[in-house]
Amino acid sequence: MSRPEIAGPASPADPAEVLEQTWRDPPGLWGRLSAVNHKTIAARFLYAAFAFFVLGGILALLMRLQLARPDSRLIGPDLYNQLFTMHGTTMMFLFAVPVMQAIGIWLLPLMLGTRTVAFPRMNAFAFWIFLFGGVMLFAAFLIGMGPDAGWFAYVPLANADYSPGKRIDIWAQMITFTETAALMEAIVIIVTIFKMRAPGMTLDRMPLFAWAMLVTSFIVLFAMPAVMLASTALITDRLVDTHFYDPELGGDALLWQHLFWFFGHPEVYLIFIPPLGVISAIIATFSRRPMVGYRAMVLSLIATGFLSFGLWVHHMFATSLPELGKTFFTAASLMIAIPTAVQIFCWLATLWTGRLVLRTPLLFVLAFFVILLAGGLTGLMLASVSLDTQLHDTYFVVAHLHYVLMGGAVFPLFGAFYYWYPKFTGRMMSEKLGKWQFWLFFTGFNVTFFPMHIVGLEGMPRRVYTYPDGMGWNTINLGATIGAFMIATSVLLFIVNAWRSRRRGALAGADPWGAGTLEWRAASPPPAANFDVLPVVHGRYPLWQPAALPDRVAGIDPGLREVLLTSVTAAEPDHRMLMPSPSPWPFVTALATTVFFVASIFTPWAVVWATLPVAITATLWFWPRRSESEQRHQREVRP
Repeated sequence: MSRPEIAGPASPADPAEVLEQTWRDPPGLWGRLSAVNHKTIAARFLYAAFAFFVLGGILALLMRLQLARPDSRLIGPDLYNQLFTMHGTTMMFLFAVPVMQAIGIWLLPLMLGTRTVAFPRMNAFAFWIFLFGGVMLFAAFLIGMGPDAGWFAYVPLANADYSPGKRIDIWAQMITFTETAALMEAIVIIVTIFKMRAPGMTLDRMPLFAWAMLVTSFIVLFAMPAVMLASTALITDRLVDTHFYDPELGGDALLWQHLFWFFGHPEVYLIFIPPLGVISAIIATFSRRPMVGYRAMVLSLIATGFLSFGLWVHHMFATSLPELGKTFFTAASLMIAIPTAVQIFCWLATLWTGRLVLRTPLLFVLAFFVILLAGGLTGLMLASVSLDTQLHDTYFVVAHLHYVLMGGAVFPLFGAFYYWYPKFTGRMMSEKLGKWQFWLFFTGFNVTFFPMHIVGLEGMPRRVYTYPDGMGWNTINLGATIGAFMIATSVLLFIVNAWRSRRRGALAGADPWGAGTLEWRAASPPPAANFDVLPVVHGRYPLWQPAALPDRVAGIDPGLREVLLTSVTAAEPDHRMLMPSPSPWPFVTALATTVFFVASIFTPWAVVWATLPVAITATLWFWPRRSESEQRHQREVRP
């Protein structure tokens, strides 16, 4: 195991062409199916997740059309149940978490100064099973077999007595299937952050976005297995007559809620924490100064992740749990405001002491403060047992949920798209269209969701497909429907802006915003290998600090898919490692795994017979290839 060198200014000649040949994806259809480049896989994740976001939004528009008028018969109760179940499932499982992980997979190697992510073939496999799982779920919906018990699938509503047929089986298996992808992506991100940072990028110099993705990935590792376990127990109850959730035969219906919400509340923070890193990046860049209170921000991110596991029971205040336990979870729910407040004060201090440049990404971040403040205040109200009991299952909860999730995630996400779009494509998005989109989205959001607080306080229950005339809810529901169409128009404007700017936008250059983190050192868009020479880092904002020596790594062969691994805390060079080459087997194995999960919906014997194709394709995946053996030999004999 040889150690790499760190070179000064007299480094070897530019190896860009050799690197491009080494790291690019193979051409042709088979090459596309074999791709493992992290930017290719992340872009596919982004496109797929955004397509699911649009589909979930269309489902929401259909629900709002149904609720625009009282006693409406536009959509029947069965289809409405499928609509709100698919909407929630899509937004929570097929959009929110995957899109955050996709941004991380695209950006982290650039931010950390490396060429790719850890386990690139597993990264590709995760994308294929995510895509196939989402497509299967929507295919079931389109043929009238969409799940209809809510994205929470409470038992006994979801058991075989109250939900006969295959709708809930499809939901349970596809949730387990797609969340396997989330687990794999979490492992990829954690190992990439710990072992592939550029020399000198100690944990204390790591970008806050990387810290946010690290905390999020650990939450995924501990939270996702709970919902996968719960949904597997549900389908075994339905298929092979186990009794995990049947109280008459020794099971417990509340066990479902405990398992589901042990995942479900950290899920909120899986969606919320990555945007905190996005906001820190945008604020530092457009304030023209380093983030105030870096270490406090890091500790707050870790504290938020830790506390997120202690709140799940506040979703169960209307059950028969002991009052003392509810009191504990009320206190824990209120404590989450502390690390959040620390971060907000750090952001405000940075904005206050900086020189603001008001561009579209910063507008979305400033709107985040307003929206999140409202969502946070109603969250404190719902953390109280007495208030929650009164407001449970009303539209007040719908309003709170959307203020937190859309305010905490979608607003920063649009800011992130505008901020990193030049790096993705090499061109700038239109500022004029961007500001139009922002104001339309901000106005439409508040027109849609703020009145839901009022109609919820007036007692309108959620998850009902219609309501009678004369309740005083007509005008508010009509206004909310108009607001929903304003949001849809805003999203359409964003798509037009992104599509138009890809061809006609102004050329961006490597660092159009004057940002300080490492991803802006690479060309826009970045080449296949990210960097011509691997950088050495001397501070938290390498592009804002005077050049220091050494500034680059030497000793990495541009003709091999070789990366530099560093130590976990100090990021000292450790050793070089050959990364796997492109391969079609992750795609083929994903197909076999899809057959396994789909077949197991209909027969338990699939667990026996459908594992054979998975085992065969997985074996071929790891079978040694002659070209890789030759590369290893070349590396060993190199002087």
